[in-house]
Amino acid sequence: MADQEGRVAVYIDFDNIVISRYDQLNGNGAWRNDNARRVEPDKRGETVARKLAEAEIDIGAILDYASSFGTVALSRAYADWSIPVNAAYRKQLVNRAVDLTQLFPVTKAFKNGADIRLSVDVLEDLFRLPDLTHVVIVAGDSDYIALAQRCKRLARFVVGIGVSGRTSPALIAACDEFQMYDAIPGAGGEPEREDPEDEAPVAAVVERPAPVFSGPGVPAFLPPAEIPAENVEAEETAPAPAMSERAATRLLVRALELLAAKDDEEWRNAASVKSQIRRLDPSFNERTLGYKTFTDFVKSRNSLVQVKTAGNERLVKLR
Repeated sequence: MADQEGRVAVYIDFDNIVISRYDQLNGNGAWRNDNARRVEPDKRGETVARKLAEAEIDIGAILDYASSFGTVALSRAYADWSIPVNAAYRKQLVNRAVDLTQLFPVTKAFKNGADIRLSVDVLEDLFRLPDLTHVVIVAGDSDYIALAQRCKRLARFVVGIGVSGRTSPALIAACDEFQMYDAIPGAGGEPEREDPEDEAPVAAVVERPAPVFSGPGVPAFLPPAEIPAENVEAEETAPAPAMSERAATRLLVRALELLAAKDDEEWRNAASVKSQIRRLDPSFNERTLGYKTFTDFVKSRNSLVQVKTAGNERLVKLR
């Protein structure tokens, strides 16, 4: 299934995954006790802001993992985007072309009905888009058990992504495959840092965007109204820079890591590796980097990867 080309739909219960990650790192009930949903700019608020920054979810890592199953045909995230903690993810989500579905809370307990709306959208999409082969549900809530079972009955491969220790065992059993967020390649760790003289990487491999800062080391999770509109517009309309050699190398390594996470195969067909790279970043082209073939590009990274020939195939693996 790992090397099978597919068409993937990704559905993210955003509140569920963000709250689960926060509680995982800070203890049961920490989200509610810290009132992390609305961070105030006082001393206590600054402490919570640091916790939020440490528990930040890397949307790019999730979407990259989903792309290991095939082309991500659609991706949606469900939340109340008017609250500060969710608004802080705006750039990260927009840069990855995630469709944001607004859900206003209907009770004082902030129950926004994401499970119902997400489930309805999934089933509608499966009947409307019969070519979808994989459904990725990013959540750990037992409310999604019936949805996962229904998707399987409709002959779709169901992948779940949740937070370790915060995911229903029944939901895990209902999926064809389940991956904990912590185990996704590139997620849960410190982002890579670019050398000052290096070119900025392209969108698909750029590190997750940092929150707006209100003081030394204190991220300020601001609502949309407080983010300067001209800055946002400039970020979203700026042309992507040309791909650097270093960015291309990271793409190659990331693609091999994602494929290795799917099964125990050591060697990968070069064509499947290139397909995975193009799913991570459609702008990749070895010729623009000065290489006649993809094999030449891979061989130029021989300190990181190995290449061997098996009949008419070129096989690749990480060293």
